[in-house]
Amino acid sequence: MTVYDFTMKDAGGQDISLADYKGKVLLIVNTATGCGFTPQYNGLEDLYEKYKDQGLEILDFPCNQFGNQAPGTDAQITEFCAINFGVSFRQFSKIEVNGPGEAPLYTWLKSQKGGVLNSNIKWNFTKFLLDREGKVVERYASTVTPERIEAKIKELL
Repeated sequence: MTVYDFTMKDAGGQDISLADYKGKVLLIVNTATGCGFTPQYNGLEDLYEKYKDQGLEILDFPCNQFGNQAPGTDAQITEFCAINFGVSFRQFSKIEVNGPGEAPLYTWLKSQKGGVLNSNIKWNFTKFLLDREGKVVERYASTVTPERIEAKIKELL
C-alpha cells in the first residue's frame, strides 16, 4: 500500500485520488481553525506559493478531535481559511486522525512514521512530509512551524 492508493473527499465533497499527486512532494497536515497553531496557515500558504511550481502540494485535512477546535462545516472552514489566510492549497473534508473512526490514510501515515509509542496524532497541525515517490520522509509535531521544514522541502524538490 502507498499514499497513492487512497481516495479522499475534498472540501467540496468530490472524490480525489491521491494518485493525482504522483511525482509531487506532499505535505499532509491535520488542521483546525480555532487552535493556537492556526496561524501556521500563513506559513503553509507561503511555502505553497513559493514551491508549488516546483512540485510541492499541501493537503489540508481539518480535524475536530482536539479540543473541538474545528467545529465548522467544510464550507465554513474553507471560507475561514480563504478570508483569514488566503489559503489556495487543496483542502479536504473534515476527518478523524485517531481512534475507531480515523481515516485509513492516517492509519497508513502513522504506520510509516510513528513508532509503537508515538503513533497517535497528538494535536492539530501535525505534519507528514512525503517525497516524490510517496514515501513518508518525516513526521513533524504541531510545534514545528512550516518555516522550520522549508529546507527539507527544498531538498526533496
